[in-house]
Order: sequence, then structure tokens, then C-alpha cells
Amino acid sequence: MRVRPMAPIVPPVNVSGNALMLVIAIMSFLACLTLGAVSMVRATAESWQSEISREVTIQIRPEEGLDMEKALRDARDIALTFDGTVDGSIVDRTATARLLEPWLGEGLDIDELPVPRLVIITIDERNPPDFAGMRARLTGEIPQATLDDHRNWVDRLVAMAHTTALIGTGVLTLVFSAMVLTVIFATRGTLSGNRHIVEVLHFVGAEASFVASEFQKHFLKISFKGAGAGGLLAALSFAAAGWWQSRSLATPQSDQATALFGTFTIGYTGYLGIAAIMLVIALLTTLTARFTVMRTIYEIDRIRSDPARADLIPNS
Repeated sequence: MRVRPMAPIVPPVNVSGNALMLVIAIMSFLACLTLGAVSMVRATAESWQSEISREVTIQIRPEEGLDMEKALRDARDIALTFDGTVDGSIVDRTATARLLEPWLGEGLDIDELPVPRLVIITIDERNPPDFAGMRARLTGEIPQATLDDHRNWVDRLVAMAHTTALIGTGVLTLVFSAMVLTVIFATRGTLSGNRHIVEVLHFVGAEASFVASEFQKHFLKISFKGAGAGGLLAALSFAAAGWWQSRSLATPQSDQATALFGTFTIGYTGYLGIAAIMLVIALLTTLTARFTVMRTIYEIDRIRSDPARADLIPNS
């Protein structure tokens, strides 16, 4: 004789289970997307602050009779004579034209316009040079030169970065809270549709821990599938954005997006955060299923112990 294999106690596929899986996938995707966005904002803010604090800019305004190339070299050499400067580079014509492309279009001839030229000086953050002395010497030898040490911009960017990160963290908290509540209520709603199974198992003598474990397994599978789908879709979105950015380097669109948002990569910490969110969702769904089943059994026992409350038993 062949023993027929045991069928699962909880139906593996039903409408409510599929709806719960879809809800978990959507909330997981939104939570992971928000987490990645906050990580990008924090990384970009740190990059802004670090890059700006490492550099100063010398701007030279064009004037009639001024040898611009010589003035650029002289300004760089003067700046490098100060202690605390590490390196200096002149922004060439091509790079200057590229900076203006988003506003003035391609094929720009900067010789036709009074466009200032730039010299970027890299400084030692731990031992910055004497900016007042550098500014005075540059102005004395090259009247058209202006030194910008970015201190005002650094203060503003730091404040803006902290505010943006704080707002992003608040949004992440709201999304995660909505996800928690949605998963809890969706799980309880799905379990209410399977209440008759809990009642039958309990009436035939199944222990509460056994019934709860069966439902735990069922909802663990659903939550893993939904959270895995949402987390994987979010990870693929960041990977696709990073791939597009790497394929469109040296274009005005990519340069502006990089300057504003940084690189569309969240690093291994971001992907670990996505994996953590997936595990939290699975654990939350499983625990909600267990507590709901145990509460349902407790309510059934209370009704059975008080026949006057038999009218509270829902019709199945």
C-alpha cells in the first residue's frame, strides 16, 4: 500500500495570500527605495563637503590685452608658493565650454564671450594655507584674479546636507511605519479568511503551538516571496541607474545629475540594508501570523467556556 502524501493544512495558494504577497512586495520596494535614496543623499553630502574643503578656486576675468594663458599659469604658480597647497590645475578651454553647455548649448567658442577662466588649487585640509595672504598677493600681481576659498558655500552645503539627510530619514521612518502597519493589517486580514481552518484544527484536538507553527510556515513563505521580489526590484533599480550613469559619462545630462545627486550607487552597506529590510518584513509577517492565530484560539476557548457567548462565533 502506498501512503498518500499529506497535503498542507493551510491552502498554499488563494486570493488573499496572493494579495498579501503583492502588498508586501510593494511596501518592501518602497522601503528599500527610500533607504537607498537616504544612503545616496548622505554619501553625496559627505562628498560635497570633502571635495569643497579640499579645493580653492582662482577666477580670472578676461580683459582686453590680457594674456589669459600666462595669467592662469602665473596665478597657479603664485598659489603653489604658499604652504598648505598641494597641487594646482588649470581648467582648459574644452572643460570650460563643457561647463557652459547646459545653458549655452554645444559648439560654444569661449573666445567670443567674456568667460572667466578658472584655476583649481588643491589644499591640505589639516594645514590650510594663508588665504588672506594668498588673496592679497594674487590681487597685487594679477588685478583680474579673484580667490574663492568656498567657506561660505561649505557652511551652506553642510547645513543643506544635514537638513536633506534629516528629511530623508523622516521619510524613511514614515515609509517604514506605513509598511509595518500595512503588513500587520494585511496579515490579520488574510488570517481572518482562514479562521475556519484554525477552528477545525482546534476542535479536533490540535495543540495551539502546532496550529501556529503551520500558519507561521505558510506566511513565512509568502513574506519571503513578497519581500524578496520588492527588495530585488529596488536593488535592480539602483543597479540600472548606476549602469546608465556609467554609460553616459562626459555628457551634460550625466554631469549635472552627478553634481546634484552624486553617483547612483548605494554600495554594499545599501544592499545590506535592503537585505535587512527583507528579513524584518519576513519576521514581522511571521510573528503577526503567530500572535493572530494564538489570539484566535484564545477567543475560541473563551467562547466555548461560556455558552452564552456562542452568538459571537462568526459564520464560516
